[in-house]
Amino acid sequence: MILTYFLFVIGFIILILGAQAMVNGASGIGLKLKVPQMVMGLTVVALGTSLPELIVNVFASIQGSTNLAIGNVLGSNITNTLLVVGVAAIIIPIRIGKKSLTQDIPYSMAIVVILFLLGNDWIFGRPDRINRLDGVILILFLLVFLYSVFFKQEAEDPLLKEHLKPMGLGRAIIYVVLGSLGLYFGGKWIVDGALVIASAMGISETAMGLTLVSGATSLPELVTSIIAARKNNADMALGNAVGSNIMNILLVLGVSALIRPLPFPAHLNVELGLVFFASLLLVVFAKFGKAKNTLSRWEGILLVIFYVAFIYFSTQYQ
Repeated sequence: MILTYFLFVIGFIILILGAQAMVNGASGIGLKLKVPQMVMGLTVVALGTSLPELIVNVFASIQGSTNLAIGNVLGSNITNTLLVVGVAAIIIPIRIGKKSLTQDIPYSMAIVVILFLLGNDWIFGRPDRINRLDGVILILFLLVFLYSVFFKQEAEDPLLKEHLKPMGLGRAIIYVVLGSLGLYFGGKWIVDGALVIASAMGISETAMGLTLVSGATSLPELVTSIIAARKNNADMALGNAVGSNIMNILLVLGVSALIRPLPFPAHLNVELGLVFFASLLLVVFAKFGKAKNTLSRWEGILLVIFYVAFIYFSTQYQ
C-alpha cells in the first residue's frame, strides 16, 4: 500500500517530465527534418500541453476506469480556468484580447455545449454515454479547430520559441525515448494509485479524477502561467489555459471514447455546467468589470475561491 502511494506521487513527476522531454525531443527531430514551424506548433507543441491528461485517460480507459477518465478532463478544465487563470491574475492583471473574447473563449464554451448534447444523447448514441461515434465527432471538431488555428497563428509565436529549440538528432531521439518511458510508467502508476486511494478514502473514481488527479495533471499549465505572469506576459497564461481546455475535450475525451465508451451520468452535468460557467465568468469580468477587457487581481481571487468551493463540493458530494 505504501509503495502504491509512493508510486502515485512519483508518477506525476515522471509523467510531467516525460511530457516535457517528449515535446522537446519531437520538436528537435522536427527542426532537423525541416518541418515548418506552423506545423510544429499545431502538432507537437499544441498537443503537448494536454499530454499528461491524455496519457492518464488512455490508461484509465484501457483499465475500464472510465469514471476516472471523464472526471480528469472536466476537473482539469475547471482547474485551468479557475485556479490557473485566477493565480496568474493575482500575480498581475490579465489583459483579455479581442481574439480571446470573440474566438477562443466562445469556441471553448461551444464545445462544452456539444459535449452536453453528446453525453445526454441529444445527437447520437445511447443515453448517459459518450460512445465511439461521439469520440469520432470530437476528433473531427479537433481537426477543424487545428485547421482554423493554422491560418490564424502568428509566425512569431512566443510559445513556439519557448519549445522549438535546436538539438542534435541523437539527443532528440533519446529525449523521445525517455519521454515515452516517463509517460508510460507515470500514467500507469497514477491510475493504479488513484484507484487504490479512492477506495481507501471512500470516494468515487469520478471525484478522484475531478480533484487530485486533474489538479496534478494541470500542474504544467499552472507553472507555465505563473512564469508567464511574472514576465508580464499574463495574456499567454490565459491563452494557454483556454487552449488546453479545448484540447482536453476534443483530443483527450475523443481518444478516450474511441478506446472505451465513457459513462456520462446525469450528475456530471453539474460539473459540465461549471466548466461553461467558469469560461462565462471570464467574459463577464472582461465586459463588465472595473477595468474593461482586463481580469483584475480581485477577480482572480474570486476565481480561486470558486475553485476551492468546487474541490470541497466534489469531495463531499460525489
